[in-house]
Amino acid sequence: MNILKVRLGYLAVTNIILVAGLSTRQFAEYLPAFVASHFGDALWAAMIYCGFRTLAVTKKLEWALMLSIIFCVAIECSQLYQADWINHIRDTLIGGLILGNGYLSIDLVRYGVGILVAYIIDRMVSKPINT
Repeated sequence: MNILKVRLGYLAVTNIILVAGLSTRQFAEYLPAFVASHFGDALWAAMIYCGFRTLAVTKKLEWALMLSIIFCVAIECSQLYQADWINHIRDTLIGGLILGNGYLSIDLVRYGVGILVAYIIDRMVSKPINT
């Protein structure tokens, strides 16, 4: 496989996960409570993992795993910071989706599960890249 095909594949998966994650918020009332409560954050983290893979398809999977964990933990911890300027950003739709709105330690577990599931699936289906 060449790099462009692999990158486009990861980009497609990233977008599918994005739509699935947004759907858990939009249609929460129609989903089981466990799914509505937990899957959105797990899917967000899986999307971050796939986003890192999209950007660096030639790097090892563990690189994306570690960067995703660091990124998600940093975003969650940033929610402890409550200055007016960042809260104004969080009050927007995109800002709220990216930065979140309030620190919850359970989110760290959700992120970990989402990243780990994405990594395991990636490990199972990845093929070497011919550059």
